[in-house]
Amino acid sequence: MAHQTHYTLPDPLLEVLLTEEQDGLRLLMERLLNLLMLAERQAYLRAEPYQRTPERRDQANGFKPKTLKTRLGPLDLRVPQVRKGSFYPSVLTKGLRSERAAWNVLAEMYVHGVSTRKVATLVEEVLGFEVSSATVSRAAQDLDETLQAWRERPLGEQPCRYLYLDAHYEHVRVDGQIRDVVVLVAVGVCADGHRRVLGVDVALSEQEVHWRQFLQRLVKRGLRGVQLIISDDHAGLRAARQAVFGGIPWQRCQFHLQQNAQAYVPRKEMQAEVAARIRQIFNTPNRAQAEQQLKELVAEMEKRAPRLARWLEENLPEGFTVFGFPESHRRKLRTNNITERLTREMRRRARVVSIFPNEAACLRLMSAVLMEQDEAWATGRLYLRFEGDTERTT
Repeated sequence: MAHQTHYTLPDPLLEVLLTEEQDGLRLLMERLLNLLMLAERQAYLRAEPYQRTPERRDQANGFKPKTLKTRLGPLDLRVPQVRKGSFYPSVLTKGLRSERAAWNVLAEMYVHGVSTRKVATLVEEVLGFEVSSATVSRAAQDLDETLQAWRERPLGEQPCRYLYLDAHYEHVRVDGQIRDVVVLVAVGVCADGHRRVLGVDVALSEQEVHWRQFLQRLVKRGLRGVQLIISDDHAGLRAARQAVFGGIPWQRCQFHLQQNAQAYVPRKEMQAEVAARIRQIFNTPNRAQAEQQLKELVAEMEKRAPRLARWLEENLPEGFTVFGFPESHRRKLRTNNITERLTREMRRRARVVSIFPNEAACLRLMSAVLMEQDEAWATGRLYLRFEGDTERTT
């Protein structure tokens, strides 16, 4: 029976990894290929480094630099050399097949919790040589250290003017049970006008203690200069925000406010009318007019929908904070759309996983997606223009 190459990942995930741009992962692929070539030379020599055995067939002889063009962009590789033989890594001779194998290895590390047995099997089946569990562990450690260094990088280089906070849930196996764990995300607009992903973490809930620890780590890493926080309304986040950033204004997401209001509309035929009136209030040119229109809407609804009237009076002003900021910035400060788009991308990448084997695997994949986006934002066009900026905005 002919040998069938076996992949342990679902095909949709492989397609995502193999066909889309992965600029943020170029360095990770570069390091992984260097480790695979080193492991292949060790297998060729039939001896561990500095080990003298009768089975040794040659001696290591340093490295030769090589630039490999891939769909990620150029990779700077260190090709292992030997003294006498004609050794050359199969990673560099099998083209797309080898690149697919490397992507499979990376995907296993991201998604399936770095099973050394699975990763070693993939390398052996597709590239044709064995790697030890120690090599897989070093590759996994290198991957995690790179992502951890990005998550913990200093933030004090320049002030962060606007801070967006959001969270979503993923299915993770925790202590033998499937739990919904929360992915906490912080995005900022810095003084140079660029968006940056400031932080990501995985927690068991959105309770205040988890949000507070997350925000405190941002401050410890050097987050400064925040003038406005934009988020949806979560009890845990509200308490943590007040504890860590008590003096900083807060803008409640207008889109979610409009959605939340629908829960208090007593009749379905009123929903479109109420939504249109709320949008009209948010679209007024200044806070005074918004407050006047809100007052009129509350008075009108007191007889038709008293619960809605009370809710509007208590909650809608939390969406007015944006009126105190430059008019040219308001459209991008009034909602949490910037983080909503990130959440959709994270969920799309994680959808084929269904259930992560542990919290570390979930954090690994979320970090990789966000690191990729952060690098794209850092070198892309401006998101907002602050005083003195002349560059074109998106």
